[in-house]
Amino acid sequence: MGALLPRAMRAWAVTGRGRLEPVESPVPRPGPDELLVLHVRDHDLPPHRTPVVPGHEAVGEVVAAGSAAERRIGSRVGIPWLRHTCGRCRWCERGRENLCPGSRYTGWDADGGYAEYAVVPAPYAYALPKEPAAEELAPLLCAGIIGYRALRLADLPAGGRLGIYGFGGSAHLTAQLALAEGAEVHVRTRSRDARRLALELGAATAAGVDEPAPEPFDAAVLFAPAGELVPVALAALDAGGTLSVAGIHLTTIPELDYERHLFRERVLRSVTANTRADGREFLAAADAHGVRATVAPYPFDRADEALDDLAADRVRGAAVLRMDAG
Repeated sequence: MGALLPRAMRAWAVTGRGRLEPVESPVPRPGPDELLVLHVRDHDLPPHRTPVVPGHEAVGEVVAAGSAAERRIGSRVGIPWLRHTCGRCRWCERGRENLCPGSRYTGWDADGGYAEYAVVPAPYAYALPKEPAAEELAPLLCAGIIGYRALRLADLPAGGRLGIYGFGGSAHLTAQLALAEGAEVHVRTRSRDARRLALELGAATAAGVDEPAPEPFDAAVLFAPAGELVPVALAALDAGGTLSVAGIHLTTIPELDYERHLFRERVLRSVTANTRADGREFLAAADAHGVRATVAPYPFDRADEALDDLAADRVRGAAVLRMDAG
């Protein structure tokens, strides 16, 4: 099972009142196919049930393992967003487990990483290297993986022009990968600081969301949860181009004009979660191309402040919680 564990731990939980509150919780015990991870870093997502410990991008060390779990004590792992699929439905059998109706998610359906310890089903944990720092790895585990899937679903041709709308935690990782693979990247975002970061990372242009593309995009990814940008991005596509929408949430899309936005075989495509294969492929590509997260670290006891800053668009890159000794 592992080393002798404490009975209680520090955590944050979203209560029925809809607030993130500090709590003391029992240290969870892993089931037969689960790992208990001493948490180091984490990212964020609003929860699905209450009360729940949020957080779905955690990096930590395995300190205990169930009898059927195949992971060594002391190994470094990442706890991602996807934590369960049925393995039996037609989607799982087709290799599209991201569409499994029985899928469950960390920090949404089960307690996540805003705590000193967390459990994860062993088949859904990612093995991680000892380097780089945990706070740089944490954003890769969802923001990076979702961005990777959105990029692949955008069908960007080799050496093509990619439009990116919104430039936060996921987009700045996706841009690095696209650039490393030879794309010409153009960023459109409201944030001046994000535009500066985009140019620092190598974007060809970085401008406001309503500014036209210098040339039509071969593909585009919408990261901002703003439905009003869907027609803008579609209109910027070349013939045969694809716009993929990376977010879980999107405000209402205004009326589309068929000739202006979709004719000439333009494609509008949604992105739903990810598969474990996406995660493995992205982590390998990120390592090979040196993709690194720009992070804003927050102490664990300031998790509520981190979420406020994210909501107010005051974070450059990705916000992470730093689990220091308490």
